[in-house]
Amino acid sequence: MIITRTPLRISFFGGGTDYPVWYREHGGAVLATTINKCCYITCRRLPPFFEYHSRISYSKVENVDDNAAIEHPSVRGCLQFLGIDDGIEIHHVADLPARTGLGTSSAFTVGLLLALYALKNQMRDKQGLAADAIHVEQEVLGEAVGAQDQVSAAYGGFNRINFQNDGPIEVKRVLTAPNRLAELERHLALYFTGFSRTASEIAKEQIRMTPRRTKELEMMHQMVNEAEAIISNPICPIAEFGKMLRESWQLKRTLTQNITNSSIDEIYDAGLSAGALGGKLLGAGGGGFMLFFVPPERRRALRMRLQKLLCIPFTFSDRGSHVVVYEPEEVYDKSLADERGLVYGRSNGDGAQALSLARASEATFGINRLKSNEQSRTISS
Repeated sequence: MIITRTPLRISFFGGGTDYPVWYREHGGAVLATTINKCCYITCRRLPPFFEYHSRISYSKVENVDDNAAIEHPSVRGCLQFLGIDDGIEIHHVADLPARTGLGTSSAFTVGLLLALYALKNQMRDKQGLAADAIHVEQEVLGEAVGAQDQVSAAYGGFNRINFQNDGPIEVKRVLTAPNRLAELERHLALYFTGFSRTASEIAKEQIRMTPRRTKELEMMHQMVNEAEAIISNPICPIAEFGKMLRESWQLKRTLTQNITNSSIDEIYDAGLSAGALGGKLLGAGGGGFMLFFVPPERRRALRMRLQKLLCIPFTFSDRGSHVVVYEPEEVYDKSLADERGLVYGRSNGDGAQALSLARASEATFGINRLKSNEQSRTISS
């Protein structure tokens, strides 16, 4: 049994410059942090005594006869990438819902890859784990995703992530006093807008528009430098960070028309009217979580103004994806899987008939056992 814990993330500045179509030509950077909200992956080799070959449990349950038939794209892609054909059982639970702008999809991929490596009794460092997750999502699955979420999930912490056009991705921990990060944390409030979205669809449009948004993306890249300087300088008013969030959001919402809508704009304006200095919608846009920068003395007023929305408490987290349970199990002989296939009709051309015979045998066994119990009670009486 393997269990991994992988953190979700909040991205402050630079989102959009982490798409390969941009940074492979211009370079890019992101300022982001992981938080104490996580996704958990439980993984084990499935004993070959069940009617199905593999079982995947998330918002739905899949029982499949072959790993290639798994519908969940990340599970299917990770198993394909690592060449795992054996029966597998995977369960996923998370602290917060998916498709809400916190990097849940990539956290799932990172956590699953780490679990599968552990299942194979192999270790994977943070750099390799992030690179594998990016490869699975971008190349194996062909998804329209950037590269920041996988890196944040693998490394953890408050980082500046540099995407170089001709080199590896560079992760630099932001160097500042702990009380400075604590001060920033006290000024942040996270609200769920009440609806989710499919990030890849919004990302496809943003990628398509990238060649026409060179000026905007260069400005967003520069904001990473300015925001890092604010956090690193203890004498700079922390309120400047909030004002920059507001500028960044106004810039980001011009990238495509799908990033925001009237409902999101209404929530944002309500937050500003209650005293927030700035904020942004997290992730690709279209819905999910809204992050506000609000002075602590205005926090209650913001809560009252947005009382119809869920406010999610959180703290920054330094730890990336890691294994919390590692208990290697017995590896079953492959001949058992062949026998299971024969019993359940998975390895011959008349599977339905074999399965019907197996179930009929189970039913007959149950009837005979019932008759035997009745005879025993008659003798006893």
